[in-house]
Parts: sequence; C-alpha cells; structure tokens
Amino acid sequence: MNRVYLFLAGVCEIGWPLGLKLATGKNSLLWTLFAIFAMGLSGVFLYLAQKTIPMGTAYAIWTGIGAVGAFIVGIYWFKDPASIGRIFSVLLIIVGIVGLKLSSH
Repeated sequence: MNRVYLFLAGVCEIGWPLGLKLATGKNSLLWTLFAIFAMGLSGVFLYLAQKTIPMGTAYAIWTGIGAVGAFIVGIYWFKDPASIGRIFSVLLIIVGIVGLKLSSH
C-alpha cells in the first residue's frame, strides 16, 4: 500500500504547479486553493509512504513523479517546448527513479 501512497503523493505533486500556473488567469483564488490542497495532500501521502519506504528513495521518487508529470502537463496543456535536450533530461530523471526502485530492497 505504501507504493500506492507514494504514487498518489507524486500525482498530487503535479497538482500544485498546475494550480499555480492556472492561478495567473481567471479564478485565481480557486486555483491557488487547489494548489495549496494539492501540496497538503501530497505531503500526507508522502508521510504515509515513508513508513516503510526509505526517506531518500521516497523523496526522490516523489519529486521525480512531480517533475516528469509537470513536464508532460506543460507540453500538452501549455505548449511548453519539447526540445530533444528537455526530453533527454526528463528521461534521465526517469532512469534515476527506476534505478532507485530497483536498488531499494
């Protein structure tokens, strides 16, 4: 179950930069509250996941899911650049996450 909590923490980690990005337009208070809620929920799920997952591993995976997810959301919803260098760099993050997962027993 702790892996599920960690995954949910990572997904919520995507929510707060999305909320802050959307807060620059209409309904800024609503989106700011969404970002704050996502931050809090992300922290709760990370707390639950760290009960059995090593702190460094959990933190790296949590931030990695958030970074990769925000990168993908930025490209698809906000037309952020999808250059080879940016994509390669995100792939390095994914390789690091997989490496941590494979070496954490």
